[in-house]
Amino acid sequence: MKAVRFHEYGDPDVLNYEDVDLPAPGAGQVRIRVAATTFNSVDGNIRGGFMRGPFPVELPHTPGIDVAGTVDALGEGVNGLAAGDQVVGFLPMDKSGAAAQYVLAPAEILAPAPKSVPLADAAALPVVGLTAYQALFDHAKLTAGQRVLINGAGGAVGGHAVQLAKNAGAYVIATASPRSSEQVRTAGADEVIDHTATEVTEAVTEPVDVVLNLAPIDPAQLAALPGLIRSGGVLVNTTVWMPAPSDEERGVRGIDLFVRSDADQLAQLVALVDRGELYIAVAERVPLAELPALHARAAAGTAPGKAIVVPPTA
Repeated sequence: MKAVRFHEYGDPDVLNYEDVDLPAPGAGQVRIRVAATTFNSVDGNIRGGFMRGPFPVELPHTPGIDVAGTVDALGEGVNGLAAGDQVVGFLPMDKSGAAAQYVLAPAEILAPAPKSVPLADAAALPVVGLTAYQALFDHAKLTAGQRVLINGAGGAVGGHAVQLAKNAGAYVIATASPRSSEQVRTAGADEVIDHTATEVTEAVTEPVDVVLNLAPIDPAQLAALPGLIRSGGVLVNTTVWMPAPSDEERGVRGIDLFVRSDADQLAQLVALVDRGELYIAVAERVPLAELPALHARAAAGTAPGKAIVVPPTA
């Protein structure tokens, strides 16, 4: 089968499009014929060798932690799945990923794929959808009527977070650039702040209950965000290189989010998609052979948005 792998850590040019052996599922695993995977920023960090502490990988390594595809073969002890089932999942970060025609996955991390969107497009849901969901509900405990500021709402996680927060009955304030402001409004934001023209600390004039920081902002800007939060509120931060600040005197908690795979939560997100309450945005569809170029564009900051990566069918 065809796959993209890197045999050493480094820049995007370490990625190779090559022939590899078809994997056989072990106990508790299924083999998936991949319809698509995606590019996430963590893929670049793993390839660059920056995640060797928390997520050591065996080289050569195939990236791609999102997967959408069709179950092709079952390992011993797998129940509740059958060959031909269409599934989505968030794959273990330290194992071989889905930038290939086939991938092995633990059966327990998979959820049925949404039926209302093309199977390949569903690959754009697991990691970003779970990040937004866990930030808002597992950590911030967001409830109806609360005010939430989503800093960096123009990205893929932000788009899902805006929709989920609005669906939950929150008042949503979002920061975005002029390029993405319209899509953020369409996603449901009540207010949109142009972060290229205005400091968010000046634009938010009433306290919020929750801040979700998705942007790799200056440390001083991150440190200022708790000042926007009411006493007892929460700041959830996804930029793990900078710890979430807090304000202990006012009971404002800072939480660093490390997204985890959760099939039950993913199934809830799939149900929202099929009910028309959650939209999956796909900016481009990239052939698997062009994944190295996508990594390079992402590193240069010129990738347009969420990309799905599609392997050859034969």
